[in-house]
Amino acid sequence: MLDVVALNQFYGESHVLWDVALTVPAGSCTCLMGRNGVGKTTLLKVIMGLLPAASGSIQFAGEDLKSRPAPARAQRGIGYVPQGREIFPQLTVEENLRVGLGIRKGKASQNGNGNGGDKGEIPEKVFRVFPVLKKMLHRRGGDLSGGQQQQLAIARALTLDPQLLILDEPTEGIQPNIVHEIGDIIMRLNREEGLAVLLVEQKLPFARRVAQQFCLMDRGRTVSAGSMAELTDTLIQRHLVV
Repeated sequence: MLDVVALNQFYGESHVLWDVALTVPAGSCTCLMGRNGVGKTTLLKVIMGLLPAASGSIQFAGEDLKSRPAPARAQRGIGYVPQGREIFPQLTVEENLRVGLGIRKGKASQNGNGNGGDKGEIPEKVFRVFPVLKKMLHRRGGDLSGGQQQQLAIARALTLDPQLLILDEPTEGIQPNIVHEIGDIIMRLNREEGLAVLLVEQKLPFARRVAQQFCLMDRGRTVSAGSMAELTDTLIQRHLVV
């Protein structure tokens, strides 16, 4: 589904990503892990086209995305929920959800398949996954709790009907009961609906619960990857423990 090969990125003269490799198989959940500041968020932004790649390739469903702008990558089927959620606090829940429909419309037109995208309707699937949002359509995003805002951010990404969902620290600053609920939602989307998921996550129990694969980064490099069963105590001590 997603294959990142020999990816390099610079901030000015600073070499931030060094020949990074990452694979997210179709229908799987992969957790990108590492201490703060090792380049995880930078990698996600490069994948989404929000930062340029100096070299390497980003293959998605067999297509090289490296030269394509961010909106085209979203149209291609990648939903992205950034760290901090970045919802629009002054807009209502409904207005936040409609933000992505323009890109979805372009995707539907490009594929010659309306499927409701050309009608500008919020997909009913969004409310099946997040029924609480249907009751809050007219509330402002800024009036929601942190957990509700995170659900709104994920729901907004789902309006694109993505094939791959990228989540940057979805449990950050959220109460434990909502963390568990978000884990349930990720597993449902991944295992029941076949949506591939790439998430950055610091909470090891959460990562072990929802993901089948891991990828470890340290100082801008990929240092280990494999199944969750292969994430050993030695790797945890070397690359995750602060």
